[in-house]
Amino acid sequence: MRITALAGGVGGARFLRGLRRHLDSRDDGPHDLTIIANTGDDITLFGLRVSPDVDTLLYTLGGGIHEGQGWGRADETFALQGELAAYGVEPQWFGLGDRDLGTHVARSMWLAQGQSPSQVTERLAARWGLPEQRVQLLPMTDAFVETHVVVEQDDQQQAVHFQEWWIRMQAAVPAQRFVVAGLDRASAAPGVLDAIRSADVVLLPPSNPVVSIGIILLVPGVRDALRGTSAPVVGVSPIVGGGPVRGHADACLKALDVEVSPSGVASLYRDFLDGWLVDPADAASFSGPAALTVRDLPLLMKDAASTDAIAAAALDLALTLRA
Repeated sequence: MRITALAGGVGGARFLRGLRRHLDSRDDGPHDLTIIANTGDDITLFGLRVSPDVDTLLYTLGGGIHEGQGWGRADETFALQGELAAYGVEPQWFGLGDRDLGTHVARSMWLAQGQSPSQVTERLAARWGLPEQRVQLLPMTDAFVETHVVVEQDDQQQAVHFQEWWIRMQAAVPAQRFVVAGLDRASAAPGVLDAIRSADVVLLPPSNPVVSIGIILLVPGVRDALRGTSAPVVGVSPIVGGGPVRGHADACLKALDVEVSPSGVASLYRDFLDGWLVDPADAASFSGPAALTVRDLPLLMKDAASTDAIAAAALDLALTLRA
């Protein structure tokens, strides 16, 4: 079975790790999982190219993630960033640990040598053992793109990098709109469109619908491929009980004037979505197209068992729709 997923960082990575565990428990293998990762969060810091969502997927699936945070490396130290701070080097609001910096140094060195982001991601994935898990990790594009947030401060509009808005500002300053710099020069990375078109199942984990999955959908050809695929497309709501499970998805949805609810998120995918998982807390109030198949079950990924159950339910719904 060929499964393709579009994913952002923490929520997507945890869901996909649960999916991989569930697939390993099935007796109908082999199962190949292709993950199309958001790279709109990418940023250059201290002269190094950082790809937060890609790295969170690598570390989570590869067993090196800081479980408490959901991002960054386990058993991390911050000696180098401390030295940079002593020199007055900014920014200090984005924490890069010493182990994590190894990834960014390798990525930046290989990019400078002329390798594409796809080639670099393949090398990083090999270090983390993803091929042995039958997991292929693809960046959404090989173009350098960055999501910027237009905000109003001191009665003036200005654009800040998404990471600054998300981390330093904690999304407390309302976003006026989102702009993806470099998107006009972007095309889908090698393998991305084929992974969607040839999939048996396409899954949308509970990633941010605006600045994670939403950015992937802006890459030319991706949305058309989802509309045209014969595979069922099933998503998991990132909104539970009227708010995001984690992060600032509510602030992102409000910037688009979209209701902060499973119904609001589903409306962003209405032209290709076939199945949708919502939490029981939201089932009674959900409204969507009659053709959309909706199932409810607890969607909080509290531990491995609950995460695996959510992933299993998404896959089972997709297989039911495929049949």
